[in-house]
Amino acid sequence: MTSSLIMSSIWMLIGSYSSASDEGIKLYMFDQETADFKMVSGLSGISNPSFLTISADNNYLYAVGEDEGETSTANSVKLGLEDGNMALINTQMTNGGAPCNITLSPDGRMAITANYFGGNITLFEILPDGSLGAPETIAFEGSSIDPERQTKPYLHCVAFTPDKRYLLANDLGTDKIHQFTVSTGSDGRMTIDKDSQKDIFVKSGAGPRHLCFSPSGEYIYLISELSGEVFTFSYNNGEIEQIQNIKADSFDAGGSADIHVSPDGKYVYASHRLKGDGLSIMKVGDDGTLQKTSYQATGVHPRNFAITPNGKYILVACRDSNAVEIYARDQETGMLTDTGKRIEMLNPVCIKFIGE
Repeated sequence: MTSSLIMSSIWMLIGSYSSASDEGIKLYMFDQETADFKMVSGLSGISNPSFLTISADNNYLYAVGEDEGETSTANSVKLGLEDGNMALINTQMTNGGAPCNITLSPDGRMAITANYFGGNITLFEILPDGSLGAPETIAFEGSSIDPERQTKPYLHCVAFTPDKRYLLANDLGTDKIHQFTVSTGSDGRMTIDKDSQKDIFVKSGAGPRHLCFSPSGEYIYLISELSGEVFTFSYNNGEIEQIQNIKADSFDAGGSADIHVSPDGKYVYASHRLKGDGLSIMKVGDDGTLQKTSYQATGVHPRNFAITPNGKYILVACRDSNAVEIYARDQETGMLTDTGKRIEMLNPVCIKFIGE
């Protein structure tokens, strides 16, 4: 590695599908100017730590344990960035199978998982020592038109709105975004009002999966797993209105996965699996709507991906290629160029930059 790795590097975490005996979470230093990288440490003790999130102070990591049944977990990890060490603090059951997404409330006092097979979401209080408190679930009902993949609720993503007033939960099984009001007490602690549930219907057979907000907070971009469409919604004071949907997956594979907007807000990228694996590239118009401009082929089964905070690179977790692929990004055209650099790792599925 070059000396620039020290000067312009950032911390990066990668989660994976792995057994608890393996180091399923790995900590790296990544140089976002040169795309050089160095592994610092690994953490075992969690079965299938497939999705990660990091506390605002960078002191704690929270990871799902994406087992399919009763052994599914949420986990708290101490991050020691001074020496690059990680230590498991505690584990709680999610009471919902296949937790595939986890987020933290804006006040940092609550963790929430989306449980795919459980058809529910689970709320955990974060205690002063960073550990997770007892689980509390919110269950959903319903189905949609796909006779195999939409027979019940399948929760896939949980996210707070930028104004910190609402929690959104994407339900692939019912083609809905569930919206809950967030209340803040006199002590500053946030809670979810279970009785405030409002559902935003997307489209029959779409299978809403992940979403992201524009940097301004005015628009929501949603990738649908089953239909391979990207939906654009306007967001204003809790009101969510669909203004566009475009076909992003040209192969009709039914395996669209992740979506992110570039730091400058000019481009949106979405990953697709099962056929013609790769990323679609979409340009953002002045009104927030999208125009698909190109497609970048990648390795096998690109699940999660991440854009470096400076916007220069996109790292793609290609699960079945056992590698994270690194692409240089033209910030004017949005186009990607394969650097040929690879972070070799078994079944990588989640990439998170620390302090972005």
